[in-house]
Amino acid sequence: MASILYVCVRPEQGAADAEHRSFRRALGVPGLDRWDLLDRPLDESVAGRYDGVVIGGSPFNVVAEERDDLQRRVENDLEALAQDAVDGKLSAMFTCYSIGVATRMLDGTVGTAVSESTRATGIHITAAAADDPVFGPSAPSMTVLTAHKEGSIEPPPGTVLLATNEDCPVQAYRAGSGLYATQFHPEVTPQDFVDRMAYYRTTGYFDPHEYDLTAERVLASAPTGTDLLRRFAETLNDRAAARPAR
Repeated sequence: MASILYVCVRPEQGAADAEHRSFRRALGVPGLDRWDLLDRPLDESVAGRYDGVVIGGSPFNVVAEERDDLQRRVENDLEALAQDAVDGKLSAMFTCYSIGVATRMLDGTVGTAVSESTRATGIHITAAAADDPVFGPSAPSMTVLTAHKEGSIEPPPGTVLLATNEDCPVQAYRAGSGLYATQFHPEVTPQDFVDRMAYYRTTGYFDPHEYDLTAERVLASAPTGTDLLRRFAETLNDRAAARPAR
């Protein structure tokens, strides 16, 4: 079985623990190693020890005018992981905040004009994703859960746009064969997302006066983002099984 690492960039411990559980369940793995990037810098040996990594969300914003030393260090570490994935040293799934880090590293533009409130939304799988083992089977469309204040204005040069919609044209892309980046949260169930809302009630992702209504709408949705993570894990397992025995 492939070895997969969850990289955490959330300062809220309860939200981070829940996100870890969500990723483990969605990937369908019995155990999922964890690296809290806010507590310790990335170890350069990660690419040699893991077949894949998944990066969660964060209240950080790439476009923030003032980024402290911790955020800068975290983003440098994430850029190193993204480069390892582009170079084929491992596979990675960057989600929400971290897609902005990858987009900037790949000479793309991140801005606030394509933000989305906390909600379920439909996205379209592009024709370019037809042969992609992770996104292709979800064509022509799927429902996902999203909440973000910034996003990629257009796909970075040389990447493959995998999913889009009108409000946020860059919902997902692939760079090389190993780096996937999604603006939405593929790991959560509706209940997961509502539980997470409690940690971010007053942080601008939704109107706090409409908390109950927003939660009700999320719980009534039927997202299929977890299918992507299951397939991501399956591709890693297939590659691990094909490796010659050491």
